[in-house]
Amino acid sequence: MELIDKAIEYVNELFSGNSDGHDVQHTIRVYKNVQLISESYPEVDLFISSLSALLHDVDDHKLFKTENNANARAFLNENGVSEENIEKICEVINGVSFSKNRGKTPGTLEGKIVQDADRLDAIGAVGIARTFAYGGKVGRPLDDSVQHFYDKLLRLKDEMNTEAAKEIAMKRHEYMEGFLKEYFEELGE
Repeated sequence: MELIDKAIEYVNELFSGNSDGHDVQHTIRVYKNVQLISESYPEVDLFISSLSALLHDVDDHKLFKTENNANARAFLNENGVSEENIEKICEVINGVSFSKNRGKTPGTLEGKIVQDADRLDAIGAVGIARTFAYGGKVGRPLDDSVQHFYDKLLRLKDEMNTEAAKEIAMKRHEYMEGFLKEYFEELGE
């Protein structure tokens, strides 16, 4: 799909030089997670969920000072996406953020899948790496990054929306538990 390729090119440009875990590789992994989860849900609108996944961080408050999904809307408008689909995509994007949507479940299947896909990338081996990459960027000490596991990451397996994501999350959760066990053993705690 040509629009998917354009979206990948757009996020490549937008996240060029970013190394805090909210980079283009993260975006591509979320997109691939959406494809994987969607295999179990043939009724999903892959156009909406795919573009939402690729654009989910282009207006992230930690990275950009935009309002009302300005970057996502600009890209979608420039590429001839209908106003109706732009609104659907922005609704999905707005339901992804963990900090802004704590305890909320997206109202659409597409929203549930994209939220799950993003959260899956926050756990497991990649999630561990991203946690410490972000911590290093913002000057967070190791102890504070480890606390982040208890504040957020270890909770995510129980907050998955879809059965497909829950299965993936279990394995990644167990990996994080093993990492923390080894971490504290090495510290002698």
